[in-house]
Amino acid sequence: MRVALAQIDSALGEVDRNLGQIREMVAQANHEGADLTVFPELAVHGYSLGQARNCEQLRATDERLLALASGRSDLVVGFHEDGGVRAYNSAAYLSNAQLVHVHRKLYLSNYLVWEERKHASPGQSMRAFDTEHARAAILICNDAWQPAVPWLAAQDGAELLVVPANSASNLGAEQLDNRVYWERLLESIGRMQQAWVVFVNRVGTEAGGEFWGGSRIVDPRGEVIVQAPYGEPSLTCVDVDVPAARRCRRALPLIAEARLGLIQRETTRLIEEGGDA
Repeated sequence: MRVALAQIDSALGEVDRNLGQIREMVAQANHEGADLTVFPELAVHGYSLGQARNCEQLRATDERLLALASGRSDLVVGFHEDGGVRAYNSAAYLSNAQLVHVHRKLYLSNYLVWEERKHASPGQSMRAFDTEHARAAILICNDAWQPAVPWLAAQDGAELLVVPANSASNLGAEQLDNRVYWERLLESIGRMQQAWVVFVNRVGTEAGGEFWGGSRIVDPRGEVIVQAPYGEPSLTCVDVDVPAARRCRRALPLIAEARLGLIQRETTRLIEEGGDA
């Protein structure tokens, strides 16, 4: 499976301009033989820090999105979803001009300068899904910071974890280096979930935020097999041996030893004792 990391800088609220940039990247990825091309979080709409401009939201089945995947490559592309009563920070998996799966961000960043709750509602499900190339799952940015989310995806059979992100190097807490944190986190997810991890971060600046790029793919043993440049747009392609995840899980059955009944019982107890349902 050939995967392309499409590291771009999206303009806030300029949907047509961003779609044009995405189409150009997709054309290049198709030319390079990509089976899957992954774009950053909210690539279609740009990422708002604080108050967003008024801009159109898109349905997951919008023809402009579906048309992006009319060529060879499948796509994962982030957008601001019109969900009817609610809006979502979503990412769609598209193939052959059809919607295969849409993931709505579960854990909205709502601290320091991040104010996603002003613009979106949290999603309510974590599902793996089958594609022509792999069983996959999508985790949008902050979803990956919650240990249970990649674990749930792996338990649902995902061998490929796709992580679109918008991470800035200068907007976190003073004691936290976002770039280093992400690098170590991604390696840990790959190793502990015994899965391929495809991380694509945006570049550029917005409202004082400097988005650092550094997109990468981590293998099921936690090793980085390819990395995009820091701080500049790029398309980076590499071949991924998807069955390596299954081989790794058979050799060291960490995922198979989850004891889901134990987790269910103890989670239910914590909820009953006053935890967050």
